[in-house]
Amino acid sequence: NESLGKQITLLAGQINAANHRLLKLIAEFDDRKGWSGGGTVRSCAHWLNWQCGIALGAGREKVRVAHSLQSLPLIDAAFAAGEISYSKVRAMTRVATPENEDFLLTIARYGTTSHVEKAVAKYRSVQSKDPDQAAQEQQRERKLAYYQNDDGMWVIHSKLPAEAGALVLKAIEAVANPVQDK
Repeated sequence: NESLGKQITLLAGQINAANHRLLKLIAEFDDRKGWSGGGTVRSCAHWLNWQCGIALGAGREKVRVAHSLQSLPLIDAAFAAGEISYSKVRAMTRVATPENEDFLLTIARYGTTSHVEKAVAKYRSVQSKDPDQAAQEQQRERKLAYYQNDDGMWVIHSKLPAEAGALVLKAIEAVANPVQDK
C-alpha cells in the first residue's frame, strides 16, 4: 500500500509539471494569436474547446491561469516542479500578486485545495472592499477579442472597466446605428 501511494503521488507530481508545461504553451499560443485561424476562431479558449476537447469554461480558465503565471514567479516555479496542483494554482491566481504569492504558496504547500480556495475567498471578500484593489482587478480583467465572420461583419467581445466601456459603447453605437434622414 505504501508503494502504491508513492507511485500515485509521483505520477500526480509529473502530471502537475506537465500541466504547467501545457499552460506555458497556451500562454505563448494566445500571445501569438495562434488560435485565430485567419479570423475563424473567436478565442484561445474556443480553440482549446475545438482542438483539445476542453470545455469552453475550463479553456477560459486555463488561458487566464496561463497568463497569470507570467507575473507570479514563485507559484510558477512550484507548479513547474510539480509541487502544487493545477487546482491550487487556479485558485491562487484569482488573487495572487507578486507581494502575496509567497503567503498563498505556503497555504498551498501545507494545506488542501479546499484550504486554498477558502483563503482565496476570504482574501477576495476583503479585497473587494478596497477601491484601489478593485481598480487593479478591473485592469487585469480587461479583454478584447474580435474577428470577422464569413459575411464580412465584425464580431467584437470585450470586458472593460465602466468608463472605458462607456466610451467604447458610444463609439460602437455611433457606427452601428444607421443614420436617420431628417
